[in-house]
Amino acid sequence: MITNITPQVVYIGADDTDLDLFEGQYLVPQGISYNSYVILDDKIAVVDTIDSRKTTEWLDNLNEVLDGRRPDYLIVQHMEPDHSASISAFAEKYPDAIIVASAKAIQMLPQFFEKTDFSGKTRSVKEGETLELGKHTLKFFMAPMVHWPEVMVSYEESEKILFAADAFGKFGALCNGGEWIDEARRYYINICGKYGVQVQTLLKKAATLDIQMICPLHGPVLKENLGYYIGLYDTWSKYEPEEEGVLVAYASIHGHTAEAAKKMADILLEKGAKRVVLTDLSRNDLSEAVENAFRFSTLVVAAASYDAGVFPPMHDFLYHLQIKNYQKRRVGIIENGSWAPTAGRVMSCMLSDMKNVEVAEKMVTIKSAMKQADIAEMEELAESLLAK
Repeated sequence: MITNITPQVVYIGADDTDLDLFEGQYLVPQGISYNSYVILDDKIAVVDTIDSRKTTEWLDNLNEVLDGRRPDYLIVQHMEPDHSASISAFAEKYPDAIIVASAKAIQMLPQFFEKTDFSGKTRSVKEGETLELGKHTLKFFMAPMVHWPEVMVSYEESEKILFAADAFGKFGALCNGGEWIDEARRYYINICGKYGVQVQTLLKKAATLDIQMICPLHGPVLKENLGYYIGLYDTWSKYEPEEEGVLVAYASIHGHTAEAAKKMADILLEKGAKRVVLTDLSRNDLSEAVENAFRFSTLVVAAASYDAGVFPPMHDFLYHLQIKNYQKRRVGIIENGSWAPTAGRVMSCMLSDMKNVEVAEKMVTIKSAMKQADIAEMEELAESLLAK
């Protein structure tokens, strides 16, 4: 796909609509885009390559845009294979081009491309260094752990474009369009969510720049209302709730815990919750459940006891919240067990390891199937959660 972003900045990326799992774990029913850009000036700079699934298409796009010229530089902002896998093919086709990257990225090159000799073909850049192309000047800013240690972003000074690496990306192929926010949120929380502190550092650097356009490595180029996108990234990276509401996440074996979870959702709405979302952890997409846990201010977890612990879909969900730095939320617990309930203890223990997570003192324990007395206790739990 070739698209002029500006007269001298051209998109040469590709859509992948056949990919089933991004990073081997995230469902992408609308596909994914691998973005790459070319800056045409006295000197020509290519900004990032793309996944090996689309190398041939990318090289064809690049060849068409070059129109007989040859690139002078390849800017490598991120070494994850969905962006770096075509570096070797580029280096073979354009042996005189210089690879410009952070020192850590250059160290990683032989880890991915053992048979390619990069000696004399790389230039390491540091924070604030620039690269003159003619009318265009790229200024580099290090962005370690957003979300790998070698990451940097590039700011083009004349057209005020931020080439943002994985920041501001989203799931979904460009040909499929769609709203930005939901798939951008799911992308951010699951890919970069652990690294809120590092994202905040990058946002502070970005605040010093006059940015008129953001070119990410996945998803659409952002040209309007940039304050909206940057504001969401600020909220997400501070781990603040984006919306007042409750996610009720349940893991049920035979349906009794599911029945209780659905009743709890009804109770929360009756008690005044602004919004309640239910998710079945055994059947619904885990990455969406994690996304919604971060989106809303309150979480209710309901799970059956299993093998003296908690039913595995709930354990998996809470584990993912742990590794993504879930924090600053209120949580209520509903457990189920027929003879020795253990789910509540395990869930409480996992939640207690999370930063600034307030677990309601009231835990609802159901013995096998929900009863009228349990409903009364769920009403008390809902009141305590919403009172905060």
